[in-house]
Amino acid sequence: MKRTRTLIVWGCSSGAGKSFVATALCRWAARRGLRVAPFKAQNMSNNARVVPLADGGCGEIGAAQYFQALAAGVAPMVDMNPVLLKPEADTASQVVLQGRVARELSRMPWRERSPALAAAARESFERLAAQHDLIVVEGAGSPAEINLAPQDYVNLHTARWAREIGPTQALLVADIDRGGAFAHLHGTWALLPDDLRPLLQGFVFNKFRGDASLLAPGPAQLQALTGVPLRAVLPMQRDHGLPEEDGLYATEAQGSGLRIAIVAGPHISNLDEFHPLSRLPGVELVWARSAGALRGADWVVLPGSKQVRGDLRWLRALGLEAALHAHVQAGRPLLGICGGLQMLGRSLHDPEGVDGQPYADEPGLGLLPLRTHYRAPKRLLAGTVRFGAPQGPWAALAGVQAQGYEIRCGHTQSEVPAVLHGADGQAIGWQQGAVLGLYAHGLFEDTAVLRALFGQRVPTLHQAFEQLADLIEVQPGLCQLLG
Repeated sequence: MKRTRTLIVWGCSSGAGKSFVATALCRWAARRGLRVAPFKAQNMSNNARVVPLADGGCGEIGAAQYFQALAAGVAPMVDMNPVLLKPEADTASQVVLQGRVARELSRMPWRERSPALAAAARESFERLAAQHDLIVVEGAGSPAEINLAPQDYVNLHTARWAREIGPTQALLVADIDRGGAFAHLHGTWALLPDDLRPLLQGFVFNKFRGDASLLAPGPAQLQALTGVPLRAVLPMQRDHGLPEEDGLYATEAQGSGLRIAIVAGPHISNLDEFHPLSRLPGVELVWARSAGALRGADWVVLPGSKQVRGDLRWLRALGLEAALHAHVQAGRPLLGICGGLQMLGRSLHDPEGVDGQPYADEPGLGLLPLRTHYRAPKRLLAGTVRFGAPQGPWAALAGVQAQGYEIRCGHTQSEVPAVLHGADGQAIGWQQGAVLGLYAHGLFEDTAVLRALFGQRVPTLHQAFEQLADLIEVQPGLCQLLG
């Protein structure tokens, strides 16, 4: 096998900025003409994207690696994120292995299934390494979780695979805005396995605000303790243009313009697709978890869900059902996407337990004349979707073509004609009055949709990637490490 170089981005914790830094490094390396690819052995997220499979059809990977591939200028593929865990409850996740749902592995305890997952992840890593000059590896959580070390193929085993293939170096990122960053870096370094500690060649402070001169003499003292230099101090980037990997967005547009409330149920999925809305001038984005949060909303959005029945019961328990009906009766637009579309219908049927526990019938919100039945396999498709002639508040979408993707197990029957057709011509959207339900994700990321609905656009992903790479350019310690 060719000697492929690997650069690993570890973090002191979840949310330290691993995805952000890995994406920036992918674009920086690509600008220098390197054939670079991202890799994360295992991702835990309900934000997924659809990519082609080598043997035909489509598979799923985590959204972070999808965007990192775009930053690297290469086609996203399942080998970039061979294991995707999609949480369905606090103690259960659906396992997606090399793009496809692995139901048997999903039922197994975590430690028992880890060897099979690790073997598949190594196969994917080695395939990527054979085709690229540089692999940018994103770790998960922290590499110093000593209780999980024997099964930690995401951080530790991946580093050992990389070391066998070619030169391997690692960076360790800390979120300095949270405080305690020096201790986080030193403690993580100290708990790394002895054989991997020498791979660590640089510390990175992320989300820094203030006067950098005040950091002294901390970096020198930390290097004296560990032998590892501080390679970069990255400033706080509140509007860097990348969707958050997980979690709701902390920053929301303010002002007196259009108020859009997104119902944020406990099993919300694919929430990254709403990121462009948070960047539209004059749009206030609200994440709603109560009936009160829907008051005064111009639009309401029911997003995707990894457990539709559970989120439907949740919103009923909190009084959101009556608030949604009142919103529609006032003639205000309501949009349901994927799981949200299914909730809007008259009934849900899941006798095989595809969406969770089996059940024969669950009443929907009754706002669209739809009935949904769940059955495997999951439908995965990406491509151009086409609007027909929606009416009323959605009339601006008439004739619009956009890029979108589908990730679902529900099959829906409607009593009204479709207003949206998918890449294969299948009906995937229906309207009744001000209520619109769509199976297509990602439409707010399409310029044509933003122009039709809002008369404006947001900065492109290409611009965001270039700005991230520019951050690397002004960090001499990182540039020296990367050559």
